[in-house]
Amino acid sequence: MERNYLLALLEQNPPTPCFVVDEALLERNLEILDSVQQRTGARILLALKGFAMFSVFPLLRGTLHGVCASSPHEARLGREEFGREVHAFAAAYSEQDMRELVTLCDHISFNSFAQYARFRPMIDAAAHQIHCSIRINPEHSEGAVPLYDPCSPGSRLGVRRAQFDESAFDGIAGLHFHTLCEQNAAPLARTLDVVEKNFGHVLHKMEWLNMGGGHHITREDYDIDLLCECIDRVQQRYGVQVYLEPGEAVALNTGFLVSTVLDVIEADMPIAILDSSAAAHMPDVLEMPYRPHIIGSGKAREKAWTCRMGGHSCLAGDVMGEYSFDTPLAPGDRVVFTDMAIYSMVKTNTFNGLKLPSLAVCRNGKDLRVIREFGYDEYRRRLS
Repeated sequence: MERNYLLALLEQNPPTPCFVVDEALLERNLEILDSVQQRTGARILLALKGFAMFSVFPLLRGTLHGVCASSPHEARLGREEFGREVHAFAAAYSEQDMRELVTLCDHISFNSFAQYARFRPMIDAAAHQIHCSIRINPEHSEGAVPLYDPCSPGSRLGVRRAQFDESAFDGIAGLHFHTLCEQNAAPLARTLDVVEKNFGHVLHKMEWLNMGGGHHITREDYDIDLLCECIDRVQQRYGVQVYLEPGEAVALNTGFLVSTVLDVIEADMPIAILDSSAAAHMPDVLEMPYRPHIIGSGKAREKAWTCRMGGHSCLAGDVMGEYSFDTPLAPGDRVVFTDMAIYSMVKTNTFNGLKLPSLAVCRNGKDLRVIREFGYDEYRRRLS
């Protein structure tokens, strides 16, 4: 199946480097997400920080209730291109940020009571109703990597129970927490126990609860029944509307990065140099870090020929990992990285002046359409 998909995709000769998102795979994920909505009445939003390919928004908006944004630019994209609910959260807002956000958002979540008090006059004066919430920090860690754990010691995200000021709660309609990262439903259930213990008395006064992101709902082993039990439990006990805002689950395993081998050099081991770059085109490979799968490859020494895959930037650590193949790679060969829709195209950069990958869509590996290609202008206009 994997090899047939690869052949179908490469037969269409996409430009490289190129991100390709498969609409049929997106539809499969949407069916799973909608099953949760239908079973529970929860509303699922697209987290733009994880996936913001607006050319496929017409496909997504038929299922998802809106978007969540972390900045005025994301909120504007959601308002102009998605057209349903727009939610926003940031660790702090500037006055200019808020002047833009009140024209774009339906829901705004604040990271402190001080920020809410500062900007409430703007909220009240907005031309449309804006629902406000406070982000809470349950002080319960489920994340394995401190960099991605909003409840790690010293976290700047969310109000802790000791600092929770119920006297400043006038006008607040919801609570918001986000504690997970690429996780199953069991960590959510444990987190909910703590949220109810510390904030349950407040939830009774709320209209909605946003459980944030990090829910890997469309992953094959995800416990959807337990997720639905968690949602039902909260909605029935407190009478709130539950929101979820997964970024990864929407586009998980729907995207690819097609790259061309530029050279194969001999060092401590063979190294294939690609026309894509971990540093510029898939920075999560270095930040998380993680090793993306390449179609047709195995782990190091699993197949006949092992090499290290490297980018063509000057960063010494611009490396994707070690892979094995049935036969050696050669200049001109193309390789296809999987699960490249999420946290890749939204994080690309022009380090070294490298060209940004083209953007394309397909259906079941066929009917490739290149949506956009990039050039020198994208590099130059970011500079002065």
